[in-house]
Amino acid sequence: MQPAQREHIHTVMQVADRGVQALAAQRHEQVIRDSWHRCVHEHRLDPTRMQEAVILPEARLREHQDQMEAFLHIARHGLETLYQQVAGLGYVVLLTDARGVTVDFIGDLQLEPGLRKAGLYLGADWSEAHAGTCGVGTCISTGQALTVHLDDHFDATHIPLTCTTSPVHDPSGRLTAVLDISALRSPAPKASQALAQQLVTMYAQHIEDANFLHRFRGDWILRLSRAPAFLDVHPEYLLALDAGGRVIGHNRRAQQALAQDGTPLVGQRFEALFEARFDGIGRFVSTQPSDQRAVMRSGGRELLFLSATPPPPRPAATPGRTLPRAPVVPPPLAALSAGDPALDRQIERASRLVNSPVSLLITGETGAGKEYFAKAVHASSERRQRPFVAVNCAAIPEALIESELFGHLPGSFSGAAARGKRGLIPEADGGTLFLDEIGDMPLALQARLLRVLSEREVLPVGATRPVPVNIRVIAATHAPLEALVRAGRFRDDLYYRINGAHLVLPPLRERRDLGALLDRFLDGRAFTAAARARLLAHAWPGNLRELRNVLDYAASVATPGAPIGEADLPPLAGAPRGTAQPPVAAATQGDDDAAPLLAELQAAHWNVSLAARRLGVARMTLYRRMKRRGIVAPNHRDAM
Repeated sequence: MQPAQREHIHTVMQVADRGVQALAAQRHEQVIRDSWHRCVHEHRLDPTRMQEAVILPEARLREHQDQMEAFLHIARHGLETLYQQVAGLGYVVLLTDARGVTVDFIGDLQLEPGLRKAGLYLGADWSEAHAGTCGVGTCISTGQALTVHLDDHFDATHIPLTCTTSPVHDPSGRLTAVLDISALRSPAPKASQALAQQLVTMYAQHIEDANFLHRFRGDWILRLSRAPAFLDVHPEYLLALDAGGRVIGHNRRAQQALAQDGTPLVGQRFEALFEARFDGIGRFVSTQPSDQRAVMRSGGRELLFLSATPPPPRPAATPGRTLPRAPVVPPPLAALSAGDPALDRQIERASRLVNSPVSLLITGETGAGKEYFAKAVHASSERRQRPFVAVNCAAIPEALIESELFGHLPGSFSGAAARGKRGLIPEADGGTLFLDEIGDMPLALQARLLRVLSEREVLPVGATRPVPVNIRVIAATHAPLEALVRAGRFRDDLYYRINGAHLVLPPLRERRDLGALLDRFLDGRAFTAAARARLLAHAWPGNLRELRNVLDYAASVATPGAPIGEADLPPLAGAPRGTAQPPVAAATQGDDDAAPLLAELQAAHWNVSLAARRLGVARMTLYRRMKRRGIVAPNHRDAM
């Protein structure tokens, strides 16, 4: 234990005893001293016990995320924009739920070990009952935006940290989340975090307002401001009204400013709040100049400017018939599973996002069906009549990838097409852009792609003016992107941009619907018992791609009209289903020279071409090195 930690523990113990006012603690605000007292007397925390951060296992974290998934998608843009403001200053951005569990995180993954150890990471529990006085936990306890800086923290483990937070409320005023920016170290004066506090508070309000507008998108929305110039740009107060003119929702600032004597706004009539009638609300629609939309608060308290947005028209139902209820899962997505629970969970998540602007990241082993899944999302969406453009980021030559993606003008470079070329991204305008194997994209191009995704515009090679594009982005990879970010091979800002929602496809060997898939792929054609047993026992290292090839081969060689027998199946390489495959041949054991090469191959998921590019050698050179060291890819061992 360091002297500073020992001194801090002594100060906390003195302050926790209400009869002793330690001189060393007088520089701490009352809200901090009150929290220390709660930690000892209510939460029964021991200030002498320095605890490691509590990181929830993935399954429990997923439970917390599932309970607020729609809100997380709405908040994500706010987190990304805030991170762009503070990333260069060493901060990470955290979003926790109302219980203090970190359900979203954006930070420099190259610092991951230090961030995870400190608890500035996804899944960390920052409730005051577990972590003591801290930004998130004390914000939840007090409902206040605040900074817990260095030795403000209760636990001496946390005294290097600075944490600045703001509560995020739902449209009824209940705390729903906490927005936090934290850093592993900071200048000593707490005043150094004043700008951080302003930023966090502002973005918390942005997230609240975005959630409000989404929640009441089918009702009357009133935007109010004291200044007409800011009415349509950044209104201060938001109200939602039902068809009868009663308040059904509001943002927190509206409750604080418009409620009389603490009376709840929900349920109040429009006429009780303003000196105007609801049946005349049409004069406040945005077609009128903002300075002509003034309204006086009830009782002549204040002049405000009001912009009213009516609810969208509801589709008319056919007389005598009710409109059919849309299926929970669209048919193109439902067709991907024959009853596997893990895949069904991913399909159900995707079905809620088919028309969302949130970017999707699909990961899974090679051949697991990532492009099929992306096409199903596109076919289930409102963009289905527009193009689905697939780009294999690993297959385009690096020298041509810019012109292939962005297009080029005539004569813009040597060998350019005489008429120019539109480019794959502009071709996807109005539809879906599928970026397959995005982990293989060169770093230099990642910066260009990030601008496309941020600004939704493309600058063709040789052009001076960008071209706007309206695209839904779905990215896929079998590579561990977080590991690539830590290694400096993938931009962290691009990773967070494409990872709006992460969908993980299970490998075929883990799926419980293999038997049903066999029947579906062959359209009911029968197998002999021996053939079926062999197929069910196979581990399918090539996943759905291998399954399709095997069944196509068997159907072609089998006697027409007869069941497919075991003799009709091609040789099936690899270990049986449910057994572990050793990663290397026995010859590599104990070979120290093989270890770095083996690690590179495993990081590339045994994609030899990718590993060769990362090592800067030809593919055949890498094969020769593997042969010299006895390294054999797992799915090739039994074929030797």
